[in-house]
Amino acid sequence: MKKLLLSGLLLSAFISTNAQNCSGLFFSEYVEGSNNNKALEIYNPTPNAITINGDYRIVRYNNGTSAGVAEGGSQAMVVLGQHTIQPYDVWVLVIDKRNPNGVGAEIPVDAALQAVADTFVCPDYAVSFALYHNGNDAVSLQRNVGGNWVYADIIGEIGFDPVNSWSDCPPFFDGSCGAYYTKDQTLIRKNTVQAGYSVNPSPFDATQTWDSLPNNTFNMLGFHDCNCNPVGVKEVVKNSEVKLFPNPLTGSSVTFMSADKKIASIVLTNALGQKVKTIEIENPSLKVVQELTISKGIYLSEIIFADGTSATEKLIVE
Repeated sequence: MKKLLLSGLLLSAFISTNAQNCSGLFFSEYVEGSNNNKALEIYNPTPNAITINGDYRIVRYNNGTSAGVAEGGSQAMVVLGQHTIQPYDVWVLVIDKRNPNGVGAEIPVDAALQAVADTFVCPDYAVSFALYHNGNDAVSLQRNVGGNWVYADIIGEIGFDPVNSWSDCPPFFDGSCGAYYTKDQTLIRKNTVQAGYSVNPSPFDATQTWDSLPNNTFNMLGFHDCNCNPVGVKEVVKNSEVKLFPNPLTGSSVTFMSADKKIASIVLTNALGQKVKTIEIENPSLKVVQELTISKGIYLSEIIFADGTSATEKLIVE
């Protein structure tokens, strides 16, 4: 599926408050969905891999909280652990709510969103609520430079509460006019944007730098179309994504989760290229839980979808 974005204009006001183009990480997607369906995607616009290891953090400024208050405590932030983002690639962070029996505040993230997650964070709200953003919360991505945290990007206006959401017409906040833009929406950074906000945007006009998609839209996560990408990378084709967990498998039950296509069958092949198990799914589904009794080793799982296409993922059995 080719990613199609609404056309956008580069504004001089945006350029003047941002870092050098295509030189550093910034947010490329924002998900504010139902229940615990919350996610942020970070994009690497450079030709070099960037390894994160405690030198980046995400901070949430809930209900108009000031920078000093939010950045002065630990609950409003999550320091990002080790991960490498390849050139022109992305990192998808999702709230760690995966208990299928969870209720209330523990309702699990939708299967389609779990399937496109690279890393799950903030399982305990009391420890960190950094990714529990609502439509009226600002969020920042910060980098540690010489012991000082500097803004790599900002979504929303820090220190300002738009009541429910930023909107799509002046003065760009709840009740002023127009439609909600950050509440119950998925935002995708316009492909003309080549750097994040390094200065708090005031007012925050999301329409200039983001395209807004309907609530619980997840199938655009995992890739980003940007003018920073070299020729040949701008047109990104997204194949259906599948996640296996736990992986490595230490017990006998493994879950296969597809982002957007129903799983019809699964074929497991060992390191010698021998098929060891074929699983036919009577009622194809995005989520398939299987009991496996196979020897320890490394297997290739070919996941065949109801439309005849397929994806392959590695499964390690310990």
